[in-house]
Amino acid sequence: MEGRMFGLETPLMTALQHLLDIPDGESTGGVGGGAGGVEKQGPTRAYVRDARAMAATPADVKELPGAYAFVVDMPGLGSGDIKVQVEDERVLVISGERRREEKEDAKYLRMERRMGKFMRKFVLPENADMDKISAVCRDGVLTVNVDKLPPPEPKKPKTINVQVA
Repeated sequence: MEGRMFGLETPLMTALQHLLDIPDGESTGGVGGGAGGVEKQGPTRAYVRDARAMAATPADVKELPGAYAFVVDMPGLGSGDIKVQVEDERVLVISGERRREEKEDAKYLRMERRMGKFMRKFVLPENADMDKISAVCRDGVLTVNVDKLPPPEPKKPKTINVQVA
């Protein structure tokens, strides 16, 4: 468990790590596991996969005067490995997959770099302009800029001419 290196050996962290390490096809709970047993419903595989991918993808979010900036480290990834999408009108999703190069004559002695899927989701604020989103990956750092909508102009009072009859 990676948490041991950082002093995170609490019972809560151990339970969370156990939930994330459920192998495919393993069910939770239930005596006998069949129709006679009571099955407990744990998190779905998709949920666990997404939670793992989101937890392993740190990001910085900055508010600038005219935009929001989302900065994510993506070392060694090309533009084809990264997807930036907007779901449900206001949810920015940054996702992709980092694959390990397999060489038949190479044997790994130590594997520390994170491989696999990554994902982050951000709910964009009301003043985000959904039509002005740009993404640039430079030197292994992905920056997604979301422009802000201009502030609404203050309503001017309507002047009505008074006619003398």
